[in-house]
Amino acid sequence: MSKIRLIPLAALLACAAIPAATLAADPAPAGAATAKPKAVAGKKGTDPNEVVCRKEEVLGSRLQTRRVCMTRSEWADARNDTRGVIERAQVQRAQTTQ
Repeated sequence: MSKIRLIPLAALLACAAIPAATLAADPAPAGAATAKPKAVAGKKGTDPNEVVCRKEEVLGSRLQTRRVCMTRSEWADARNDTRGVIERAQVQRAQTTQ
């Protein structure tokens, strides 16, 4: 009986180890707006038209990810838009609490 219980536990632990291994291999955060592009050593100017793909976590799922590809300039625009939304929300919240 104890062997029957150990098999599902071993399968669960194996499944839990897979995402941990992928996170260790990709230290970048999965959030598209907050992820920073990896700088290439020795390159001062990066091509704004170069397509960069990143993995995003799917909201509501612990295991599922999706791949999002945009140019470097589009990533910068998305990051700036997100930053603006956050700043506006913080200012608006500070004004309503006074």
